[in-house]
Amino acid sequence: MPPSLTLWKRRLKGAVRSLRGARMVARGLASTDHPLLAHIIPIRRCNLACEYCNEFDDFSKPVPLETMFRRIDKLAELGTSVITISGGEPLMHPELDDVIQRIRRNGMIAGLITNGYLLVADRIQRLNRAGLEWLQISIDNVTPDEVSKKSLKVLDKKLELLAEHADFHVNINSVVGGGVKNPQDALTIGKRALELGFSSTIGIIHDGDGQLQPLNEEERAVYHAMKAMEKRSFTRINSFQDNIAQARPNQWRCRAGARYLYICEDGLVHYCSQQRGYPAVPLEKYSVADIRREYVTEKSCAPHCTVSCVHQVSIFDSWRAPQHPATEPANSGAGGLVQIE
Repeated sequence: MPPSLTLWKRRLKGAVRSLRGARMVARGLASTDHPLLAHIIPIRRCNLACEYCNEFDDFSKPVPLETMFRRIDKLAELGTSVITISGGEPLMHPELDDVIQRIRRNGMIAGLITNGYLLVADRIQRLNRAGLEWLQISIDNVTPDEVSKKSLKVLDKKLELLAEHADFHVNINSVVGGGVKNPQDALTIGKRALELGFSSTIGIIHDGDGQLQPLNEEERAVYHAMKAMEKRSFTRINSFQDNIAQARPNQWRCRAGARYLYICEDGLVHYCSQQRGYPAVPLEKYSVADIRREYVTEKSCAPHCTVSCVHQVSIFDSWRAPQHPATEPANSGAGGLVQIE
C-alpha cells in the first residue's frame, strides 16, 4: 500500500479535482459551445513499438515548447475543461513539466497517458511539482511478447514507485482483443492495480490497422469479470463497451470535433487518434463555428468506435441535438467536403 502521507495527499487532490470536475460538468450541461476534453500530442516518437498501435514513430522531434504553449492557450480560449497529454510517449518530451504547468495555469485539469517505462522516483516527484492530476498506464500482458512490451513483469517496479511517490490519481488500464494472447492477464493486472491503491479499467483494443476484432468467448468472460472490479463511476461511463464485447454496434451521437478534440503534433484538430485527417483544421483557426458544426455532424465510424474518451465526453449530450450526415465544407483550406470513412 502507498505511504499514509502519499494517500492523504492523493485523497485531498482527488477531492479538489472532484469539485472542479463537478463545476465543469455543470458548465458542460449549460453550454455545448466548448470542448470538455482535448488530447494533445507533444511528441509522436515512442520508445516502444507495440504491434497493434498506429500512433507512434521512432524519429519525430519534440514539438517546441512555445508552440505547445500557444496550443494550450488556444484550448483554454476555446473553454476546454481537461487536457490529456498523449503520444507517442510524452515522457520523451524534454520540457513536459512546463507543458503540464501551462495547462494548470490556464485553469484546466492536466492528465497524462504514458507507457511508464521512463518513470523513476525523481520523475514522479517532478510530475507532482508540475501539478499533474491523473496518469494512466495501459498494461497489455503479464509477460512481454512480440505484440507488446507493456507488461506487468517489466512495469511492476514502476507501479510500486507510483504507489510510493505519486500525489496524483493513477489508473491502470488492461486490455483484451487486438492480438493479446492471454486474456486472463487482464485480471492479474487489474488485481495488482487495486492492491497498489490505484483504479483499474479494461479496454477493448483495435488491431494494427485500427479495426475492431470481436471478442471471443474467453475474452468476453474476462471483460465481464474486469467490469465487476471497476469502480461504479467507470462502469457507468464505459457501458458502451458492453455492445462492443458482443460485436454489436452502439447507437450514439459522437461529439468528436466539438466536445472532444485530438490535436496532433502538427497542430491540426482531428476527430480522434483513429480518424486523423477529419476535419484537420489548424487549431489556431478553430472556432466556435467549427465546434457547432462538428457537434451536429454524424460520424459514420461511431457505431463500432472503441475510443473510450470520445464516448465518455459524448455521454453528456446523448439526450440532445440530433445529428446529420457530414455535408458541410471544413475550414481547413484543403477544399472539398468533410467526409468520414
